[in-house]
Amino acid sequence: MPITAGERGDTALWDIATPARSHRMAGVTMAGFRDLGRTPSGLRLIPHPAVTLAVMFGAGSVTVVDATGRQQRGSLVAGPGLGFGSVRVQRAENFECLQVRLSPVMASAVLGASLADLNGAVVALDDLWGREATRIAEQLDDASSWEDRFAIAVALLARRRETGPPADPEVAWAWNQIIVSRGRARVERLAAELGWSRKRLWSRFHAQIGLPPKRAAKLVRFDHAAYRLIAG
Repeated sequence: MPITAGERGDTALWDIATPARSHRMAGVTMAGFRDLGRTPSGLRLIPHPAVTLAVMFGAGSVTVVDATGRQQRGSLVAGPGLGFGSVRVQRAENFECLQVRLSPVMASAVLGASLADLNGAVVALDDLWGREATRIAEQLDDASSWEDRFAIAVALLARRRETGPPADPEVAWAWNQIIVSRGRARVERLAAELGWSRKRLWSRFHAQIGLPPKRAAKLVRFDHAAYRLIAG
């Protein structure tokens, strides 16, 4: 289980744990974060082309605020784009957190909610999962290692994925074309290859992925550019 330090400048902000191969699943990336007491207020969260779950556990806490000034404290869910760059950390206190990023083609099934209803917003995990959100946080807190926490998360995600329908195959195909083209796929071509009108693709894609196709492509291009900048 690799553990690294997340840095800002020359200062480590967090210890970061990543799962071994045995605790990985398709369409999901996970990481564990432990605050080192240096997370600055106002830290901007970078948009990402995935649905993000942040499950907080232990005695610490995190409060984030979006562009409207609405605050969310504790475990949260953010639709694709994570507020499109408007979400910032308002306060962080010695938190531990399991971050899960879900491909939008499977996220609705896992969350039990429409991604279109999230509309890029940040919502409390309790609002979607109710008491189960509290139970999973308690299980993560009781676990003795990050590998155990990743195993708990994989079992939970696999179970929830089986209870809800995935995205339509045509929508999943269009999303994957946007991903493999790094956001350069043209909506007109995707619709033509599916035998759909642009309006039909826009409607079905937006309803199931949570973003219109062109906005999704823009987000994927941004993510690719950000990755290349970080990689030097």
